[in-house]
Amino acid sequence: MERITPQREAIRALFTPEGNPLSPNEILDLAQETISTLSLATVYRTLRALEEAGEIVPVEFPGEPARYELAGKDHHHHFRCESCGRAFEAHGCVGNLTSMLPDGFTITRHEITIYGLCDECAKAS
Repeated sequence: MERITPQREAIRALFTPEGNPLSPNEILDLAQETISTLSLATVYRTLRALEEAGEIVPVEFPGEPARYELAGKDHHHHFRCESCGRAFEAHGCVGNLTSMLPDGFTITRHEITIYGLCDECAKAS
């Protein structure tokens, strides 16, 4: 049986349908606003438990630790800011990719990441 603790609830509350993928360090910073004594080890233990329970899913960016978002969202892709490092959802999909495949290939899944500057970083530059 899962122990329900204030730390776990503070972390779980960060994952919302409209939320963007969060890194463990972003989760720590945000959850410490509620539980100031929260540790990174607790964040990682909670992420593992939430992922095993099917509540969250990892979002992978090449060369980086996984970020996490709420499970069960509609198919979507991601935008990664090259300045601040934050990740955002890019809603929708480019559509039919089969025309790009070599003959005989079958798509089983795809992930697309768009890189650039988020609104805040673009305004600051």
